[in-house]
Formats: sequence, C-alpha cells, structure tokens
Amino acid sequence: MDPIDLQLGNKNLWSCLVRLLSKDPEWLNAKMKFFLPNTDLDSRNETLDPEQRVILQLNKLHVQGSATWQSFIHCVCMQLEVPLELEVLLLSTFGCDDGKGRSQIPRPGSSTPSFAFSGLKRPHQSCGSSPRRKQCRKQQLELAKKYLQLLRTSAQQRYGSRIPGSGQPHALHQVYVPPILRRATASLDTQEGAIMGDLKVEDGTDVSISDLFNTRVNKGPRVTVLLGKAGMGKTTLAHRLCQKWAEGHLDCFQALFLFEFRQLNLITRFLTLSQLLFDLYLSPESDPDAVFQYLEKNADQVLLIFDGLDEALQPMGPDGPGSVLTLFSRLCRGTLLPGCRVMATSRPGKLPACLPAEAATVYMLGFDGPRVEEYVNHFFSAQPLQEGALAELQTNGRLRSLCAVPALCQVACLCLHHLLPDHAPGQSVALLPTMTQLYMQMVLALSPRGHLPTTSLLDLGEVALRGLETGKVIFYAKDIAPPLIAFGATHSLLTSFCVRTGPGHQQTGYAFTHVSLQEFLAALHLMASPKVDKDTLTQHVTLHSRWVQRTKARLDLSDHLPTFLAGLASCTCRPFLSHLAQGNEDCVGTKQAAVVQVLKKLATRKLTGPKVVELCHCVNETQEPELASLTAQSLPYQLPFHNFPLTCTDLATLTNILEHREAPIHLDFDGCPLEPHCPEALVGCGQIENLSFKSRKCGDAFAEALSRSLPTMGRLQMLGLAGSKITARGISHLVKALPLCPQLEEVSFRDNQLSDQVVLNIVEVLPHLPRLRKLDLSGNSVCVSTLLCLARVAVTCPTIRTLQARKADLIFLLSPPTETTAELQRAPDLQESDGQRKGAQSRSLTLRLQKCQLQVHDAETLIALLQEGPHLEEVDLSGNQLEDEGCRLMAEAASQLHIARKLDLSDNGLSLAGVHCVLRAVSACWTLAELHISLRHKTVVFMFAQEPEEQEGPQERAAFLDSLMLQMPSELPLSSRRMRLTHCGLQAKHLEQLCKALGGSCHLGHLHLDFSGNALGDEGATRLAQLLPGLGALQSLNLSENGLSLDAVLGLARCFSTLQWLFHLDISFESQHILLRGDKTGRDIWATGSSPDFPAGAEFLGFRRRCIPRSLRLSECPLEPPSLTHLCATLKECPGPLELQLSCEFLSDQSLETLLDCLPRLPQLSLLQLNQTGLSPKSPFLLANTLSLCPRVKKVDLRSLHHATLHFRSNEEQEGVCCGRFTGCSLSQEHVESLCRLLSKCKDLSQVDLSANLLGDSGLRCLLECLPQVPISGSLDLSHNSVSQESALYLVETLPSCPRVREASVNLGSEQSFRIHFSKEDQAGKTLRLSECSFRPEHVSRLATGLSQSLQLTELTLTQCCLDQEQLAILLSLVGRPAGLFSLRVQEPWADRAGILSLLEVCAQASGSVTEISISKTQQQLCVQLEFPRQEENPEAVALRLAHCDLGTHHSLLVGQLMETCARLQQLRSAPGNSTQGSRLTCCPLTPTRLTSSCVSTEGLAHLASGLGHCHHLEELDLSNNQFDEEGTKALMRALEGKWMLKRLDLGHLLLNSSALTLLTHGLSHMTRLQSLRLKRNSIGDVGCCHLSEALRAATSLEELDLSHNQIGDAGVQHLATILPGLPELRKIDLSVNSISPAGGMQLAESLILCRHLEELMLGCNALGDPTALGLARELPQHLRVLHLPFSHLGPGGALSLTQALDGSPHLEEISLAENNLAGGVLHFCKELPLLRQIDLVSCKIDNQTIKLLTSSFTRFLSWLSWNLLGDEAAAELAQVLPQMGRLKRVDLEKNQITAFGAWLLAEGLAQGSSIQVIRLWNNPIPCDMAQRLKSQEPRLDFAFFDNQSQAPWGT
Repeated sequence: MDPIDLQLGNKNLWSCLVRLLSKDPEWLNAKMKFFLPNTDLDSRNETLDPEQRVILQLNKLHVQGSATWQSFIHCVCMQLEVPLELEVLLLSTFGCDDGKGRSQIPRPGSSTPSFAFSGLKRPHQSCGSSPRRKQCRKQQLELAKKYLQLLRTSAQQRYGSRIPGSGQPHALHQVYVPPILRRATASLDTQEGAIMGDLKVEDGTDVSISDLFNTRVNKGPRVTVLLGKAGMGKTTLAHRLCQKWAEGHLDCFQALFLFEFRQLNLITRFLTLSQLLFDLYLSPESDPDAVFQYLEKNADQVLLIFDGLDEALQPMGPDGPGSVLTLFSRLCRGTLLPGCRVMATSRPGKLPACLPAEAATVYMLGFDGPRVEEYVNHFFSAQPLQEGALAELQTNGRLRSLCAVPALCQVACLCLHHLLPDHAPGQSVALLPTMTQLYMQMVLALSPRGHLPTTSLLDLGEVALRGLETGKVIFYAKDIAPPLIAFGATHSLLTSFCVRTGPGHQQTGYAFTHVSLQEFLAALHLMASPKVDKDTLTQHVTLHSRWVQRTKARLDLSDHLPTFLAGLASCTCRPFLSHLAQGNEDCVGTKQAAVVQVLKKLATRKLTGPKVVELCHCVNETQEPELASLTAQSLPYQLPFHNFPLTCTDLATLTNILEHREAPIHLDFDGCPLEPHCPEALVGCGQIENLSFKSRKCGDAFAEALSRSLPTMGRLQMLGLAGSKITARGISHLVKALPLCPQLEEVSFRDNQLSDQVVLNIVEVLPHLPRLRKLDLSGNSVCVSTLLCLARVAVTCPTIRTLQARKADLIFLLSPPTETTAELQRAPDLQESDGQRKGAQSRSLTLRLQKCQLQVHDAETLIALLQEGPHLEEVDLSGNQLEDEGCRLMAEAASQLHIARKLDLSDNGLSLAGVHCVLRAVSACWTLAELHISLRHKTVVFMFAQEPEEQEGPQERAAFLDSLMLQMPSELPLSSRRMRLTHCGLQAKHLEQLCKALGGSCHLGHLHLDFSGNALGDEGATRLAQLLPGLGALQSLNLSENGLSLDAVLGLARCFSTLQWLFHLDISFESQHILLRGDKTGRDIWATGSSPDFPAGAEFLGFRRRCIPRSLRLSECPLEPPSLTHLCATLKECPGPLELQLSCEFLSDQSLETLLDCLPRLPQLSLLQLNQTGLSPKSPFLLANTLSLCPRVKKVDLRSLHHATLHFRSNEEQEGVCCGRFTGCSLSQEHVESLCRLLSKCKDLSQVDLSANLLGDSGLRCLLECLPQVPISGSLDLSHNSVSQESALYLVETLPSCPRVREASVNLGSEQSFRIHFSKEDQAGKTLRLSECSFRPEHVSRLATGLSQSLQLTELTLTQCCLDQEQLAILLSLVGRPAGLFSLRVQEPWADRAGILSLLEVCAQASGSVTEISISKTQQQLCVQLEFPRQEENPEAVALRLAHCDLGTHHSLLVGQLMETCARLQQLRSAPGNSTQGSRLTCCPLTPTRLTSSCVSTEGLAHLASGLGHCHHLEELDLSNNQFDEEGTKALMRALEGKWMLKRLDLGHLLLNSSALTLLTHGLSHMTRLQSLRLKRNSIGDVGCCHLSEALRAATSLEELDLSHNQIGDAGVQHLATILPGLPELRKIDLSVNSISPAGGMQLAESLILCRHLEELMLGCNALGDPTALGLARELPQHLRVLHLPFSHLGPGGALSLTQALDGSPHLEEISLAENNLAGGVLHFCKELPLLRQIDLVSCKIDNQTIKLLTSSFTRFLSWLSWNLLGDEAAAELAQVLPQMGRLKRVDLEKNQITAFGAWLLAEGLAQGSSIQVIRLWNNPIPCDMAQRLKSQEPRLDFAFFDNQSQAPWGT
C-alpha cells in the first residue's frame, strides 16, 4: 500500500479529494501560493497528468504540519462545492487537531527560497560559515553572473503573473496606476521631521518611476527616501520596482534586493551584510564570498530597497556585526558597499539619524482626479460598471476626496463593484459616507457567498487587535487558528509569504492585506466582542500625531484605529455591530456612547496641528452634529498648520467641522504641501477670518481654486499667498475675486515673482477694498515706469499712507476712511472726488523709493506728482541715479513738499559741483535741521525739524531702537551716519569732547569720520586710538595731514587687532596721507543709508568681514631693520588674511633679510609687495630662496630691482606649484649656477621667467647645462638676454638631454624671444622654431648634426634664418635618422622668386623619403616632410602643393604634359592669386578641376585645354573668375565637347561672346548628367538665353541654374520659362540683377509654379512689380526654403499676397524683401514658420504702426530692420518681445529714428533674459554721451559704424 495511504488512513476519502481538486486546478494553485509561497508550481510538474499533480501538491501541503493541513481543508469546504457527505468526512477526519492522522513523513531540509522572492529552491550555505575557496578570476565572475541571473529569474517567477503587492483580490492583480511623486526642495532633517524647514515640494512635472534613480548624475544623492502616508502605495511601488527590474527596465542595476522591516524586525541576532543578502534573501550556488566581492566591486550597480523604515525598531549595534538597522545605517553612510543605491520607504515623521542630509526625498502624494478615473477604468472591465462608478464618484465629493488615497480608492472600487448591480444610481454612494463605512461595505463585498460568519470575523479581529497592541504585523500558524486562516484566505483578508530569519530557518507567515484593514478588524472586535468592556475600549480612543516618535519602545501601528472606532460609534453602524454581537444591541450602544464621550473630552484640550486634523477626522466619522459643534467651538483662534502634508480630504474634514463654529478663526498653512484643488475644500467656510498659504507648490491652478473659494468666506479679513509659483493667469483669477471680498483688511502676495502688469492689476483693486490696511507685494520685480505708476496711486488714493519700495520690498500701508463701503462704491472715481482732495490735506504720506533706478526725468515727474499730493512724513530716494541736476531739483522742492522728517538722496551720483548747488538750494529752507554730505561715501541726507507736538513719536522710536540694540549682536550694524569734519583745526584736546558727542549717535549705526586737515599730532593719534573702541564699529577714519611721526604711524597698525571693523590701513608718510577703512563691500551697502527697520544687511556684512583680507599699505617711508622688526611685531596679532604693501626709496639687503626672516611668523600674510623700492643685486637670490624655505610662498615676482611681489598660500590651501619671475635683474653667467641651485630645491616649479637679463651665450649655455636638475613643469622664458646663433645651436644640441621639453622657440631678431615649454613627463614629439637666426654656412653642418641626434624632434621651422637653396640642400642631405617622420618648414624671401623645378631639386637632396612637399609663394614658404629610413618613392602617395605660384608657359607645358601622361590624375586645382595661378597635383583619377582667379597666357591655356581633352571622366570643372583671352576661351569651350559625365560647371565672370557661347551650348546639349550650371556675369543676353534654353532641354538632372547679372530681358525669360517645367529636379534658380519686367515676371511665375521641387528662388533687382508677386503667390512650391526679392518694385499689395502664400510654410528659412515699398502694408503671419531664421526688411519704409504686427509675428527671426522709419514706439514694441526671441542672435536697427529713450527701452528688454548678442543702432538720433552711458549699462547695444561685436550668426 502507498505510504501516504497508510498515513491518511482512508484511501477512498483521499481519492475523492483528489478527484474534487482535479476539477479546479487553478484554485488549488492559488491556495498553494497562499499556504506555500516559496513553492515552484510550474517548473517541475508540467509533464504529469492532472491527478498526479494534485497528489504531489497535496503531499506538499500535508507535510507542512497539521495547522497548515487543517486550514487548507477548511478552505476546501468553505469555497468549493463539496457534497455534504464528503464535507462531513473531510472535517471530521482532517479538520480537527485530535492527534490522529498526523503525517510522519519528515520535512525536506534542502529547500531555502528567499523570503522576498519565492518559487526557487537552491541548496543553501551560510556565507558566514563557509570557508573561502581559491578560484581564478574567471570562475568568480561566472559565479557572480550565475547569481545575478538567479536573482532575476527569482524575480521573474515572483512577478511573472501578477502586479506587485501582497494580498490583493484577483480582480486587482492587473490594476496599477502610479501615484503622484514629487521631489522635495528642502534638505532632510531626521531629528526635526521629514525635512528641514518648510516642507516644500517641487511644483510642475511629476517624478516618474524611472526618474527615481538618475544614474547620469554621479554626484547626486545615493540614498532616496520615499515618504508617503498610510495607503499611498509605498510597498506596492517597491514591488513594482522589482517587477520592472525583473522585466529588464532598470538595466542600470545588475542586482536588486528588497527587504521589509516588518520581517527584518523578527531577526534578533546580529548580521553581516553578506549574511543579510545571502542568508535572508537568496543564496548563491557556491562561494558566496566571491559573489559578495563582485557586488562590492560593482556596488554602483546594486540597488537595495528597504520598505517600512518607520517600522524599524532595533537600536544600533556595535561596530562589528550589527542589527539590520545598523547595516542600513552603514549602507547610507557609504561605509558598507560604498557606491550602492539605497531606497527606503517610510511614513512622514522622525526618521533614523543615519539618513544623510543630502538624501533625495520624494513624496508620494496619492491620486489626483485623472488618476482616480484611470484606476476606475482599469478596475471595471465592463463599460456600464465603469460609467456607473464614475458617475457615483462625480456626485459625491466626500467619496471622491477619499479616493485620493490609493488604498481607499481600491476599497471604494471594490465596494462599488459589489453595490452597483443591486442599487439604483446614487444609492450606492449613500452607503459610503465615511471611511469606516467604506471598510464595512468592503468586508461585506469580500464575502464569497454573501454570508459573513460573525464569530470568525470577531476572532480574526481579536488577532488583529493583539497584533496592534504588541506591534505585530506578521503572524505564524501558531498565532492564528486554522479555521481563521481559511476564513481570512477565503475573504481575501489575509496574505501569506515565506519568512526567513537565518540559514535553514523559514516558515510561512501571514499578514493582513493592509495595516488599515488590521486596524478596522481590531476596531470591530473592540466594538462588537463581548470580551471587551467599555474601559478597555476607551483606552484605544486616542489621537496620534502624524510624526513617528523614535523614542517609543515598540512600533505604534494604530494610526487609524481611533478613526475606525469613532466611525463605528455612528448610529448608522449600529445594526451591523449588533449583528456581529449576536443581537446584543444594548452593549453596542453603550460602547458607542463611551467613544463619543472620549472624543468630547479630547475636543476641549489644546492640540497640535496634526492632532487637530486627526480629531476632525474622528468627529466627522461619528456623524454626530453635537460633537462636531463642541469640537469647532473648542478650536483656538489661531490655528497653525506647519510642515506636515495635508490632503484635500483633511481640509474638507476641517471645513465640515468649522461649519459648526460661530466664532472666527485664523488658518495658517506654512510649508504644508497642498494639491492645486485643495482650496475648493474651503468653499463656504464663513468662519475663516485670516487665511495664509506659504508653499512653492501653489501655482495657477491653486490660485484659480482659491479664487472660487474666497467670495464664499464672508468673514475673511486677511489673505496671504507667499512664496508660490503663481503667474499672471493665476493672479487674474484672484484679482477678479478680491472685489467680491470687501471685508478684506490685509492682502499679501510676497515672493511670487509677479510681473509689472500683474502688480498694476492688483493695485487697481485697492479702491474696491474699502477696509484694506496693508497690501504686501514684496519679492516681485517691478520696473521704474511701473513704480512711478504705483507712486501716483499712492498720492491719489486717499487711503494710502505709506508706499515702501526697496529692491524686492514693495508694501502699501493704508488707513481706511470712515465712509462706509456702500458710500465708497457709489463714488468710484477717487481721483475726482472732493473727499479725496480733502483727505490729501489731512493725511501724511511716507514714500520710500530706494534703489529703484530713478533718473533725472523721473525726479521731475515725482516732484510734480508730490506737489499735488498730501503732506509728506518722509521721502527716501536713496540708491537711485538722480545725479547733480536731480539732487538740485529735489533740494529746491524740499520746502514745498511739506516733508516733516527726512529727505534722503544718498548714493545718487552727486559731484563736487552739485554740492554747491544743493547748499544754495536749501539755504531758504528754514525747516532743515541736519545735512550730511560725504562725496567719498555718497551720502546726502536732509533732516528736518519737527513741531513740538510731533516729538513724541521720535522719542518712542529712539526707545525702540535702544531696546533693539540690546537684542542684537554689537557687530551687526543697524544703519550708517556720515560725519565729515575736515580742515577744522581739531587738536588732541578736542577729541574726548568730540567723541562724547559722537557717542550719542553710535547706537544708530556705524559712522564715517573724516578728520583730515586737522592738527591732531602724535598725541592726538594715541588718544584717538584709545577712544576709538568706545565709538563702536566705524566704517572709515581719515587722519590725513595731521602731522604724525613715523612711530605714531607704525603704531596705528595695532588698530588691526583692537578694531574689528578695520580692514585697510593706507599710509603715505611723506605726504601725510593716512586712511583707515573698513570692508569695501560693507561701505557700499552702508552708503545706501539703510534704515534701522532693515537690519538684515548687517548679518551679510558680518560674513563679508570674515572673508575680506586686511591690507596695510606703507609708502614714502624709510624701512630700516628696526622699523621692519617693529612693524612685523605689531602685525603679529593682526587677524588674517593680511596684505602688506611696502614702498621706499631703497631697501638694503639687511632690511630685506629681516623682512623675509619675519615671514614665517606671519601665517596670516597672503601678499607682500615691494613697489617702487630699490633692491640690491643680491635680492633675486634672497627672494628665490624663499620658494624652498617658506612653503607658503607660491609665487615670487621680481619684475625688476624696483618691483617685487610674493604671493602666499592660505593656511587651508594645500601645497601646489610655485612660480618664479626674475626679469630685469641684471643676472649674468656668474649668477646662473647659484640661482639654479636655489631653484632646484623647489618641489614643483611651474614657471620660471629670466627674461630681460644679461645672460648672453655663455650664461644661457650654463643654464641649459643645469636645466635637467631644475624641476620645471611649465615654461622657461629666456627672452632678451643678448644671445646669438651659438645659443640656438646649443639648444638643438641639448634637446636629447632634456626629455621633458615639448616645444622651444627662438627669435634672434627684433623680437629677441627664447622660450622653452616643458611637460611633467617625457615628451615624444618635440617642436622647434628658429627665427631670424642668421645662420652662416659653417652653422649648417652643426645644425644638421644636432637635428640628427635629437630623435624626438619631429618638427623644425626655420624662419628667415639666412639659408639659401644650396645651404638648405646641404641641410636636407645631412639630416639622417634611424626611423620616423621629420617635418622641415623653411620661410625665406627667395621662396617666392625661386623656380618650381629648382625647389624640387632642393627637396630631392633629402636623405630621407619625401612624403610631402608644399610650396606657397605668398607665404614665401617651403615645407618638406621626410620619412626615415629612405624608401623607394611611391609616386601615387606623394602630394605636391603649389599654392599661389606663378606658372609661366614652360611650367604650364609641364602641367599639360603631366595631365596627358597621368591618365588617372584625380584633381587639378589652381588657387586664387594676384595675376598668378597655382596647381595642386595628386596622382589619382581626375574628377574635379578648379582654375579660379588666374591670368594664364594663350599658350598656357592651349596646353591646359589639351590636357583637359584627355580627362574623359571629368565630373566637375570650375573656371570662374579668370581673365582668359578670346582664343583661350574658345579652346576651353572646345575642350568641353564629349564631357558627357560632367555634373558641375562654373564659368562665372567669363566673357562669352556669341561664338564661345555657341560652342558652350553645343557642349551642353550632350551633358545629360549636368546637375549644376553657374553662368554668372557672362553677358548672355536674350539671344544667348534662347540658345542656352534649347541646350538645357536634355539636362533633366539639372538642380541648380545661376544666370544672374546677364542682362536677360523678357524675351530671354520667355524661352527659359518654356523649358523650366521640363527640369523636374530643379531646386535652385538665380535670375537676380537682370532686365525682367512685370510681363516677363508673370510668365516666369507661371512656369515656376510647375517646378515642384524648387527650394531656392532668387529674383531680386528686377522690375517685377506686384503682378509677378501675385502670380507667385497663387501657388508657391511647397518645398521652398529661400525667397529673395530685394529691390523688385514690390508694393504693399504684392508683399501682402506673398505673406499670405508663405504663411505656415514648413520649410521656409529665409525671406528678403529689402528695398521695396511696404509703407501701409502689414506683414502678418498667422501660422507657425518653424524653420524661418532670417528676414531682410532693410529700407522698406516700415514705420511704428507697421512694426506692431511684425513683432507679434516674427518673435523668433526678426533681424534686418535698418534704414526704415522706426522710432521709440517701435523700440517699445520690440523691447516687449525681446525676451521671447529664443533663437535670435542679432537685430539690425541702423539708420532709423530711435532716440535715447527707445534705446533705453531696448536695454530694459534685453535685461529681461533675451539671448540676443547684439542690437545695431548706428546712425540713430542718439547723442554720443548718452550712447556711451547706454553702452556701459547694456554692452549688447552697438552704436558704432563698424560692428564691434563678434559676428553673431544670423537667425539660428
């Protein structure tokens, strides 16, 4: 009997079970996957019959143990149609655990599949215990490849039949819609939350799955953190990535490992990384060490995914093997598997500190509307169900908002699938009002037979609750009874998988399909089970923050449990709960009341933002109006939501609760990611009083949704929308909505990058907001014209009291009038109302227009504007461009403008002349209290006296500033004040009293003090140094002309250590110039006069103070050793970096040595300069020695014995190369050896410059001998050292001993240069250039010997070295080498006079093989290339180039003979020259021949024609631009006979008489292959055109025909027009500059219509007129690319017809309509011209009106507009479209009527980001001085006659 029958005990029962299961093999396969997730079902049993396969599968199930077998039997009885008798037998025999029938078959122990992937069985060996075997590299690679294939095969088997995600219903296996993924813009902070600062998410393009790992960016983060709330699909996405990798999509990764922390938490022992990968994932077949080594070497191609990082519980382990979280930490830090990619999924919250701050953070934001619709369409296969489900979702906003969570969307679809067939439209969603009831309907829908066993459901809920309480999400068979496992499997509530905790340790694990389902079932158990009392229930009703606390001892999984409990407390759920409680309705009611009571207590507590949202969800789930009212009334007045994600569902829930509130509320959403449709959830929320959003995620769609919500908020007083990406489109919606909110008091649109027009549109709303107090438009770029418009609004609008504009700040402060809103609405014309004029007299206005680029004409406009306005409290125009005239005008108007406090004109370009004007202008202003003028610091401030009753305000302000100073660091200035007290006779006795007076102003900010021209003396300088710290941080102090001694001057250097603000100390002792200055950057900022209200600049200055070097400049001072020692000792305490500049008449060696000895004691020194200081001849050696003695010196620059500079490395800078320049130091031969010995001590010497010394030949020879010992890696300059030919020859001879020399050049002429360039390593190919060396005959042999020995020298150039032909021949014959190439280039005056044959004879003397000869007469140059050793000459491989050579008759005869004998000559070319010709001969078959721009004799032409006669395969002939006589021309025309293979013929500029033309046409008639014929300027005429037309009838392949400049009239064109349709391949025709009239043009146009392939049409300079244009416009060739019709007598009508015909042409690239009269006509293209890059409209009488439509049409290609009638209006139109001209590089506006204003507008347009490189504005009415100013402002404006810009490409 079969052993299995013995164990089962009943053969008949076994057979019945096998037959039953054989009928449904798919169901059995599904259950095998559930109970044995690691089993391979298909790979081994395909050959067996069905019953045998069932027996094997049952055997596998049975050997798993009684628990698995009993669960399986229960599933069989519950899900299959089992006869009653068989069901009873099965349950009685196998369904109970009575100890009978247990399998005695031992378990197989060799199966160890992955816990993450299943279906693959491999023998396993722990990598931690296996000994390492020695294998060759190839075997290790094979093992690694097998393992990688094993990984991919395992993944393919895992995901081959279904979409990733565990436990999904069968209907959902093929449904996957990717959620919204967005990258975070802030850095990760694991301690404070998900990310640091504002939780900003990138707006715009979503991140696709393939973009998660951008391997092209090697420097990007290697760690990716995927954050998403529960139900967003994080785990599903992780499995989706595995499937994509298995399918080969993520080909950038060779290996992918997926781990889930919920399973890793089960591992209690410490692991190594190899144990984690192999013991717990998938084991290699053998040698895991080799596989692991391969993974380490290729770590950049390894991806490890850790799912559920927020579930990781275990603490960090020791440095050795550690917990899984320890391994994860080291992977993130790169200490394990460096270079690998790590991705972790987690809920938002506090994450492990091991995550690097630079990790890429991606947010999973769920579904939007289109994704929900896509998911529904995928879910429902039947069309009626699809439409029904979508209709239900459209009608129920609550359910639609729930579907934004993918998990809930899946549940909703499942419920609708269950409800739709049995319910009328609209009734289905009525059963799904809350999330709780959604899950309740899902449980009912998952019941296969419509019957839900209550006991099993409650028991399973008990298991779920027990797991939540213990932090358990994975269960084993021992944790769940077999009937419950079967129940969970039947209702798709449980999923199974294989759990491995070590090598050989594995078992089947079970989990709920989602944690939220586990929470729901736990809530059911708590509410319906009689085992749970009321007290136990209420302990679970708590509110959880949305942040996971890392300090918790165990994982908290009950995020939604309170929400489900609240939902089950709804009265609607009572029947369902009573059914589960078996009719115990009273118990259920008691529990529901207890839950509601707990929520009431929570509603009265003070909660954080996340907990408020959780409470609202719970209250909303209860559907209890009384509880909702209590919650709403208990919410605080200020309700902030900062830095955590909010969904539309959250806001909708909050709105539902607020509907029950009576008091107003302030909502602040700062850094919360919000979807565009979120504001729609706030519709009708009338309780909101303040509403602010700050998020870069808010865009136009968000603004549009907000605009629909705002009018419904009746109490809204403050609206803030900052830091968004809203454009004009979004603002337009808000502008329309704002007038519908008359109750608004404050509106903020900060940092939204709004344009000028948008800002103006917003300001226009001010009259319609009668209660508005503040409008903040800061952070939005505004131009000057717009700013003046805003100033006019501020003056005329009676409610505005302050307009503040400073750089990015733009704020309106308003005082609402007492009139009611209705009264204001009845008088909308505020500018004309009497009330406004009355208000203008009673109110005071503060106007701050700082750094707004205002100019003189703007000041005039502003004065006229302010004179009509109200009284002014303050006017601040600092930082503008008013200059002298503008400042004078403002000063004169000061007394009329009624300014109460201050007028600030600082930094407006005031000159000395302007100061006197300003002083005179304010002499009559009696209210002036204080005037600060500093030309050096650009300060002009007028302070005005106030009336006594107005003094209280400033006192309060001073008290405020005092309190502010106590709160701020002392080094951060608040403002600046200028005090210049020059030439006042101040002495030392005055300083104390003066400083006391100045001390009262110190708290207001830094001071600029100027005490120059006084009599302080040494005593005053000493006393002032003591008092300066008490004055605070000054910015500058001028002590010039105060009679200080040298000791006092040097003592001022101590101020560097006592005064932190001091950066520059400039001292000229003899001239008594002494200036102490602070940071220049800070001085520029303080000069703008920043007020105490804006202290932000101070922090910036503090940063600059740490970066700017300090400098001490000491000149005109005797520098003796004691003084230098004193100075260096004083500077020792100076903070760095420090620059020291010294200048004196002479510095002795002792002083220099003293100074250099002090250098190591000044580590902060960065620069030492000795300017205009006499040095001794010993100084170069002292300075050179510092390169080795002081490692911080990186460059010594001694340009002469009067100028020396030492550059030092910073302390942070690593060691690098150093340079030495010793020029003009009178160095001679006796100094060379000592200098080289000093330089040889340098480690890395880059450059040495010894030019302009006295080395001579002997010194240079000595230097070259020492050169190998000097470690030069860059260059050596020995120019201007009085050397001769001996030095040049010795350089050649020493090249073999200097392997690092790569190039040398010597010029012994007037240039006197001698330079050697080195490389860091030996250089194979060297180049030597010798110029003007005047070699004599005795030098030639020596030069040849040196060249023969210098084997690495590959190129030698001898320029004007006095070598004649004989000496050159000797040189070529003597140069010999073993092997290699050698190029010799000789440039001598005789090269243009010598005959060709004589030059060839010289080249023939070479000892090597001549591979190339090049002779250029114009360059007087002969080039010869030799190859060694000499070989037999191959005539077909040698090229002879004779460029610009005068070939006489004899040489032309030579050319002819060569052409006759070389029947395979490929190319003959004579290049252009002045009455010369050249030839290029290559011994190959002759196909093209070019003889251009030459003058050849008649005899020469005869030989040339004879030679051409033998070239039967000639394909191209170019004889253009030559001066042949009549006979020569005829001879050449005869030579064309029989050239039937000719394809291209160019005879341009040849004078062809009738006889020559007859010969030409005869030859053309046989050229059937002709493709191009160019007969430009050949005087053809009408008769010639007639004959030519007949000859071209056979040229059916003709593509190009050029007959321009030929005096062809209508008669000739008529004949030509008859043959054009017979040239089907014609693509280009040029008939420019002929005599074609409108009649001929019309005939030509009719013929050209038939040329379908025509691409280029050039008919310019013909009197064609509008008729021809109309004829062409009827049907232009569809492939037309170029159309040239300049000077064609076209009018507006003809041009307009052509425009309409060309509109939308896809191939058009160029249009030329220049010099036609387009006045009154408008060229307007309505359609796109994608390839158009150039249009020429020069001199077309285009005016300002015409240009408007031109700019709208030609934004990409408008370029030539010179010589027209364009003015400033046209310039304004062009300026608006300049930023849109993406491809345009140049605009030509020469000779128009554009003034300076128009040019300024163009400059402003360029500043908006245009890619244009130059705008030509020559000969426009713009003054020269204004042109220079505009040019300095915008360099791309060119006013010169010649184009100073580099030639920019036209069009694209």
